[in-house]
Amino acid sequence: MSDYIIGDVQGCYDALTSLIKKINFKTDKDRLFFLGDVVNRGNKSLQTLRLIKDLGENAKMILGNHDFHLLACALTDKKANKKDTFGDILSANDKFPLIDFLLQQPLSLVHQGAVLVHAGVPPSWGIELLSQQSLAVQKRLQSENAGQFITNMYHDQPRTWSPELIEDDACRYTVNALLRMRFCSENDTLEFAHKLNYDTAPKGFKAWFLHENRALKKTDIFFGHWSALSGVDKKHIYPLDSGCIWGGALSAFMVDQKRLFKVHC
Repeated sequence: MSDYIIGDVQGCYDALTSLIKKINFKTDKDRLFFLGDVVNRGNKSLQTLRLIKDLGENAKMILGNHDFHLLACALTDKKANKKDTFGDILSANDKFPLIDFLLQQPLSLVHQGAVLVHAGVPPSWGIELLSQQSLAVQKRLQSENAGQFITNMYHDQPRTWSPELIEDDACRYTVNALLRMRFCSENDTLEFAHKLNYDTAPKGFKAWFLHENRALKKTDIFFGHWSALSGVDKKHIYPLDSGCIWGGALSAFMVDQKRLFKVHC
């Protein structure tokens, strides 16, 4: 059995099928782990989501910000914008099973001691708090009031984590940190205004993985979301968004052999 962790697909179905072929994926022994943003921006979001759903136990995924945005457009009054390309899902005859599938997905996974997350982990968070907060959001997404909960998540506040936050604020911080974060301060304050190179941070902030006193600095973390990190070479940090949608590549990391596979788009 081999496990493969795959970066942001973003509706690039053809690249995904090529990558699956390249790794010689076998449904009787292999598993795929998707790091979120499986839909949007590419032109085949529906086919991509169907493929992942139909893999059943052979595939696991976490939610990314684009997947969350799709849920908002499907379950609330929020409208898709001009850049969104998941209209094929919203008009599909199997829309509701696909949306329900996304609602079942977590915001993080722990696999063989490694953390899988879409954007990153706040510096002070260990695995216990990460799993706790991820589960809290997942339970709310599976509730009868999922649409209202998602609507309440669309705000940048609070920007700083505190164990004293009320539940909705704690969930909102969790969604923003795990699905959107790039830069933060050492006290877990999030910064959303900049999408710069990781080594060109706003004053008082760093790329989340550069804080020396992170609780998980000795834990392998696999993540996507930030395609500008292709040159990062830092122990225990595995950025796997290779910018497929921007003409880059789609990447898969083979866990047991620590081998990286890519197909160029």
